[in-house]
Amino acid sequence: MVAPPDNDVLWARGLHHTYGSTSALTGVSLGVREGEILAVTGPRGSGKTTLLTCLSGQLAPAEGEIWFNSAPVHTLSSPSRERLRLDRFGWIDTQPQLVPELTAWENTALPLLLRGTGNRAARHTAMEWLDRLDVGMCARRRPGRLDQSQRQRVAIARALAATPQVLFADEPTAPLHQADGIQVLRTLTAAARSHRITVVLATHDSDVAALADRSIALLDGRRTSASAATGGTPEAESRAACSLSV
Repeated sequence: MVAPPDNDVLWARGLHHTYGSTSALTGVSLGVREGEILAVTGPRGSGKTTLLTCLSGQLAPAEGEIWFNSAPVHTLSSPSRERLRLDRFGWIDTQPQLVPELTAWENTALPLLLRGTGNRAARHTAMEWLDRLDVGMCARRRPGRLDQSQRQRVAIARALAATPQVLFADEPTAPLHQADGIQVLRTLTAAARSHRITVVLATHDSDVAALADRSIALLDGRRTSASAATGGTPEAESRAACSLSV
């Protein structure tokens, strides 16, 4: 077992996973620094979702190591991984997964309430994020009374309200029109940078990937390339190239 680099908040080595006879990940390795926004690109079916679910502890890889803050995630029990997701990780799905019986603000505040935050403080934080994502007027509505775009914005507000250390976003703008999607992603990335939230973002859209600091590409479950995005640096490119050779 090789210890991860000290400056990587999230690090994975040699991840393999299969669904039946289909290989979803084949030897994928990567490292993500604190506060970095990393785009995982590739066509549909390339393994992006499987990689994010493994990194976030939702799915245990068949082989390989995953480390968070230099602590092994791959050896944790299922309840310990659930606690890690509640306390440290955030998740935005392709489709909004909201509790239908709760209002928009209650859905947004839910992770905070589960952590033990008081009702008033949780509601205040939830309302701030709903306003930032232009759905504050929907705070008292339940998901059934919201359109698809509004539901997705509430789901994004919920993920950001908890201020996770690492936020995983799986095609988060898929339900949105292109202009709305870019606007929401700019809000998300600006919030992540201001709060030092590390983001791992899966996308097949080059315009979305351009908002990240760096990108890696998957094809048929394998890493195929690495590149700095618009905000990337030569140092980031060098780290990406090194991790490909691990």
